[in-house]
Amino acid sequence: MSISTPGGPERRPTVVSTGKKPAAGRPSAADKPAAKAGSGKTGGGKGTPRQGAGGKGRKPVAPVKVSQGRSWGPIALFVAVGVLAVGIIGVGAWAVYQGGQPWQKRAEAIDGIVDYHAKDKDLVKGGNHQPGAIKYDILPPVGGPHNQAWQNCMGDVYDAPIANEHAVHSLEHGTVWITYRPDLPAEQVEKLRSKVQGKEKTMLSPFEGLDKPISLQAWGYQLKVDNADDGRIDDFIKTLRVNASIEGPNALCDQGVTATGTAPRDNLQNTMPQQPTQ
Repeated sequence: MSISTPGGPERRPTVVSTGKKPAAGRPSAADKPAAKAGSGKTGGGKGTPRQGAGGKGRKPVAPVKVSQGRSWGPIALFVAVGVLAVGIIGVGAWAVYQGGQPWQKRAEAIDGIVDYHAKDKDLVKGGNHQPGAIKYDILPPVGGPHNQAWQNCMGDVYDAPIANEHAVHSLEHGTVWITYRPDLPAEQVEKLRSKVQGKEKTMLSPFEGLDKPISLQAWGYQLKVDNADDGRIDDFIKTLRVNASIEGPNALCDQGVTATGTAPRDNLQNTMPQQPTQ
């Protein structure tokens, strides 16, 4: 180690060597530029960026976008709700349209119904009262001459056949008369009973010799079906009960004959002579 002495010619300051050499490629401390005051980059400061291996700063990681397929669940639900709404609106509009139609038009729309107003106008004139037994060409009858007395039709359920001559008079008053074969299963009869019992201007009775299990009659109309579950039964009742009357909605259904049996009776329910009119 050498030490400079005062006096004599001016000499450069002597540098004390520690014997250590800086690492290759790295500048010595003396060669580093001084850090600027307040720059925030002095060692140990909070603003010092974290360095990884090799002294390099870590690059920010860009977010990864995940591609997702189209969600079909909500779309399918929306479509289903839309279809249902359109269906409900369509049914409602049809019901309003049907309800606005004359009852005769609604009757014509019942599949299988027979309208005798178009087939035989004389049959449905009404007001033709005859005593005693009467021969009918259409069975069960839907119109024509009939006895003065009518069959009680206040939702009456008859377990035995009734006289045609009284039943036809009830039809003239706006009644729907449901008839069925005597061998119709009990559960089917019970379903028919539920459509009639307690409902004014309807009545139910068995009828011998039907060509279909069930036959419905209103004045001038007839519908034959195979079972009590047929929806046309309700359509027939709803459309023709009261409406088919030719004596108006106030024609009586009470105070009629309540007896069963095919022999016609007078107003006192006495049996009348059995001499069919030709």
